[in-house]
Amino acid sequence: MSEKKIRVGIVGFGTVGCGVAKILFDQKETIQQKTGADLELAKIVDLDITTPRSVDVPEELLSTDINDIAGDDSIDIAVVLVGGTTAAKDIQIKMLQSGKNVVTANKALLAKHGAELFSVARENNVCIAFEASCAGGIPIISAIRSGLAANDIERIYGILNGTSNYILTCMEQNGDDFPAVLERAQELGYAEADPTLDINGGDCGHKLAILASLCFGCEFEFSDVTYEGIEKIAITDIECGREMGYSLKLLGVAEKQPCGEYTLQVSPSFVPSDEIIAQVPGPFNAVSLFGSCVGHTMYYGRGAGMMPTASAVTADIIEIVSGNSKHLFDNLKLKPRVETKPLVADIKDQQKRFYIRIQAKDEPGVLAKMSSALGENGISIRGALQQEAPAQKNYVTVVITTHKTSRNMIDDALNKIDEMNIIAGEPVCIQIVEIPGDEG
Repeated sequence: MSEKKIRVGIVGFGTVGCGVAKILFDQKETIQQKTGADLELAKIVDLDITTPRSVDVPEELLSTDINDIAGDDSIDIAVVLVGGTTAAKDIQIKMLQSGKNVVTANKALLAKHGAELFSVARENNVCIAFEASCAGGIPIISAIRSGLAANDIERIYGILNGTSNYILTCMEQNGDDFPAVLERAQELGYAEADPTLDINGGDCGHKLAILASLCFGCEFEFSDVTYEGIEKIAITDIECGREMGYSLKLLGVAEKQPCGEYTLQVSPSFVPSDEIIAQVPGPFNAVSLFGSCVGHTMYYGRGAGMMPTASAVTADIIEIVSGNSKHLFDNLKLKPRVETKPLVADIKDQQKRFYIRIQAKDEPGVLAKMSSALGENGISIRGALQQEAPAQKNYVTVVITTHKTSRNMIDDALNKIDEMNIIAGEPVCIQIVEIPGDEG
């Protein structure tokens, strides 16, 4: 590793930016001792440089002018910590075109414009490092690109959003309803004032697209991910699932199918309660990868927050200084988008198990009619749970778990059941994910 001083500029002085500055100040000697990297924080650019931050910074380091980094040839690395996909994209391109290596934590930008940004980086003989874009402080990108380089990775299972996992954990452990837990998550700082991307599956989908691209060697985009969130999850379903031996998680799953196609899906999923990933609590993240040589590996830790994410950003800075990032970036060969898109299979055609909850009329013959409709669509019932109807109530809760079938077949059967006028409300359908055994 070079012993020369490496000057770093930060664009975006929010929570993570403060964390990176703190590490570069407080851990300077430790980093140099461990890696030989002499890192100097040269400039911080933000639209707001007057609001007090959680870290003290010399006034001369602060600026509102992006050119104080882009136009300074002595600054080697630009850490761009700006959210969104518009201004953030323009800033990253400006930094790359000025000959600076870029570190980013912006998963939405990479999931939407990654191929374009990578192309700009290569045109200017620099690299983009993005460890912090997926799973916060968990070094999952490094594990895929280096530690598992000898493996053909065929499956990814991930809890990739701490907000959703915190909400589902509280609902399961305390019996609280979704709105109350979401409000508590916002008070604790686990959820943003606008939590839409966290709870609708979008944030998890961005991360899954990036991980799938690295694992499968294809230019996947966010548009390739089928996703749904946890907004409609009822405590009733969590309780029924637990009674049947399952825990509910918002799970990102990417798989290479036997036919050579790929599926990328984010959805609320029941997982057998004895699986390790089902036991991941609160705001933590976990990613399970299945490699052809190593078998099942799992990575667990804090998926967000100031210092865990700042740790990943700083690790990327060090990897750039060492030359590792540039080498890996130059050799990151993804199948072009024109070849990738036809390989994405329709998730509704895939064979999976399902949990179905129906409010059925409490009268003779109803269960037989429901079973008949399922059977006519080739759906086999694996388990059933019926709650006793309360006094003077005309409907009873019926829960069914199926053997493997497709969501298309499930939807057809539920439409037939609805036409029979024997149920109330809309049936609930949640997939059941059974993590395969270790095949390494």
